[in-house]
Amino acid sequence: MSTIAEHNPIDSASHSSDALSPGDLAELMASFNEVTARLERTHSQLQGEVGRLNSELRQANEALQRSKRLAALGEMAAGISHEIRNPLGSIRLYAKMLEEDLAELPEQQATAVKIARAVRGLDGIVTDVLAFARELRVHRSGCLASDLVDASIESCRAQLDGIEIIRAGVDAPLSCDSGMIQQAIVNILRNACDASRTVGASRIDVEIGLSEELEEDGVVLRVRDRGDGMPAEVVERMFNPFFTTRATGTGLGLAIVHRIIDAHGGRVVVYNNSERNTDASGATVELHLPLRVQEDEDHSAAGGEIVVHARMGDVVRV
Repeated sequence: MSTIAEHNPIDSASHSSDALSPGDLAELMASFNEVTARLERTHSQLQGEVGRLNSELRQANEALQRSKRLAALGEMAAGISHEIRNPLGSIRLYAKMLEEDLAELPEQQATAVKIARAVRGLDGIVTDVLAFARELRVHRSGCLASDLVDASIESCRAQLDGIEIIRAGVDAPLSCDSGMIQQAIVNILRNACDASRTVGASRIDVEIGLSEELEEDGVVLRVRDRGDGMPAEVVERMFNPFFTTRATGTGLGLAIVHRIIDAHGGRVVVYNNSERNTDASGATVELHLPLRVQEDEDHSAAGGEIVVHARMGDVVRV
């Protein structure tokens, strides 16, 4: 017996309604492409973030290894320095006695004076070594960045003789060890002075600004000289202990700066001025310090808030 399939118009209408029209298909493809593009962008952003985190991790590991090496070197330097300082004291005493005993013999007395001068030079080296080797204990207190800059300029006024200091930028309160930060600024100013005088320049720019190098809010103390700039290999090694390009000196000044800023949770950034301005000469050292205000510290910023004061653009001739 043959079976005749009956045509059901309702089923035909149902199949017809389930079919995708060209417009629906185009809309579906557009949505698919949009999702794919969004996933690709997200993947690219994640890759960039992973790269950034790897870079930060590498820098953190390098900083940790550097700190360990400096700590070991500091312990060794401290032990040697103490052993040297004791006999230096005796030599200084005997040289002073000779100088007094030879008051009527000018030529021989001049020799004793030279001995005393050499001892003072050696004692200065030992002092630098001990300053580098000692454990840094940061005692924070409230101060203004401009006050630190002014005090630093005043403390090295003799060495800055004939150099014009141009100050500019914003001012802000800091929570830091003012003595340590002042020492760091003085060391940077002295280096800038030497670099400027090498080429006969007579100007150093000191600027206070807001840091963009730190994740949290921070202030930057920027010292810009007008010297010859620094080769890449010098920039790479300039904060290493006992490295110096000068005929005299211990090479510890900038190493001490690095330790002080690191102890404050900050950063030191160095670059040639030509990297930021093709027509500029010399180099710039930036000290980036976080604006961390402790609740138990007396601060000029009411309620622990950071207050940015008016710009300053005064010229200081020293």
